[in-house]
Amino acid sequence: MAEIIPLHGIASAAAATAALGGGAPVADLPSITKVSATPEALRLIAEIRADHGEILFHQSGGCCDGSSPMCYPASDFIVGDRDVLLGEIGGAPFYIGADQYEMWKHTDLIIDVVPGRGGMFSLDNGRERRFLTRSTLCTLPGNKA
Repeated sequence: MAEIIPLHGIASAAAATAALGGGAPVADLPSITKVSATPEALRLIAEIRADHGEILFHQSGGCCDGSSPMCYPASDFIVGDRDVLLGEIGGAPFYIGADQYEMWKHTDLIIDVVPGRGGMFSLDNGRERRFLTRSTLCTLPGNKA
């Protein structure tokens, strides 16, 4: 099994090379992100942005809405000191709480859309489609998990 190296927040090839312990530069390393979206999710994000303007996502940690990705108007959600920015999908920042990030840091989140009702306070509610988080084990290109 390949060693899994969390690369969250690494923005340059030089930083990625350093994080990997030096060696050959990783200039050809594709953009590293911890969150992505399916085409269906991007279409729903565009629809919600057309209705509500700037939005953001926060990965729910459980409770009432399970572990659904929650979508809020950007002006209605206060990002906390312990929230981690995983990346951006459809032009919207995507956050997760630090404690949950520690448990999920070795996964890449893939935001998808399925039939159903969204979370109680999430902007996908009432559209008969909802966001769903899928995940894969985070590995570096060329490595097998």
